[in-house]
Amino acid sequence: MYFHASQTGGIAQLEPRNSNHGVPLVYFSKKRENVLVYLSNAIEKYCKETSFFYNGIWQKWGPYGFDENGILQIEEYYPDAISSTYKGVSGYIYRVENIICSEYQVNIPDAAVTESPVAVDGAEFVPDAYEAILLAEREKRIKLARYDELTDRKREWIRKTIKEEYDSSADHPEYRHFLRGKFPDIIN
Repeated sequence: MYFHASQTGGIAQLEPRNSNHGVPLVYFSKKRENVLVYLSNAIEKYCKETSFFYNGIWQKWGPYGFDENGILQIEEYYPDAISSTYKGVSGYIYRVENIICSEYQVNIPDAAVTESPVAVDGAEFVPDAYEAILLAEREKRIKLARYDELTDRKREWIRKTIKEEYDSSADHPEYRHFLRGKFPDIIN
């Protein structure tokens, strides 16, 4: 079984779209909890909340990775990032039984991709992505690294990375708007 998340309801067939990897793909995870992070994009949400008009392809914000056991870990790079990104956001988790896996490989634990359209076998409405993430954390299927728990070393890495991201993102005004808003002490 494979899972895919979207804020769009009523999808009967998932279609390949241009991906971060430059190839039209449909992304899936073999773990339902791993797709919860795709129910909201912090950049898009912040821009819409602050009335920042943008008519291009939204830059993705993915402050997460996987621990040594393949468990998804979401990190807060700024205070209350998880809540501000996911609280009150609803969406759908689509389930498919089988896919034709692409030869294209992504280095993401439990992920699978296909270049082919895929018929949906079922869908689950998620009324609040934040509550779903907290439940997955309580069930030890996801780990959350809250901002106030980060080490000084990690905070320094965030500071350095955010500066680099801002400097290299001149062609993404929406991303720069987000970085200025969420990291005002770094982006002056």
